[in-house]
Amino acid sequence: MHAMQYEISLPADYDMGIIRRRVAERGHLLDRWEGLGLKAYLMRERGVHGSSVSQYAPFYLWNTAAGMDAFLWGTGFQGICDDFGRPPVRGWTGLAYAEGSGARARTAVRRRRAVPEGVRPADVAADALSEVRRLAAREGAVLAAAGVDPGTWESVQFSLWEQDEPEAEGEVFQVLHLSAPERDRLGR
Repeated sequence: MHAMQYEISLPADYDMGIIRRRVAERGHLLDRWEGLGLKAYLMRERGVHGSSVSQYAPFYLWNTAAGMDAFLWGTGFQGICDDFGRPPVRGWTGLAYAEGSGARARTAVRRRRAVPEGVRPADVAADALSEVRRLAAREGAVLAAAGVDPGTWESVQFSLWEQDEPEAEGEVFQVLHLSAPERDRLGR
């Protein structure tokens, strides 16, 4: 599993209805993308859920590097580049994934943290698995995942929730659409 995200920061007075319409019109295009576990079309709006910024920030869980490559180097990502410029893309090696009992994702929570110097990589993986299981077991959790970027030693926890006020720490995003063509294949 590979996790990936890019963030497009928008002006404070940007009409976020443009992002909502974009997702409503184009979100279905990845509903059958080969190699894609899921794409959560995420948005943060200044003043909502404590956000100080407005952003469009999709989050991906890829089953295959080939699927991710086809998106990044093909027509999928090019649409973002054409409309907003080419944003930096963060990537994390997947460490853990668990399904929750929730059905429809309304919000997402992302928590990024530095992995302290001296922490054993095996302990990073074990802690990620434990935290993902804990999050996925909470009421309203749709799923939880974790990854690490071994180039920067940054970890990420990502979770989807049914409720507007999720029970997780981190930055809260609104979920506009969920493409999940191979969600059932994401490694547990």
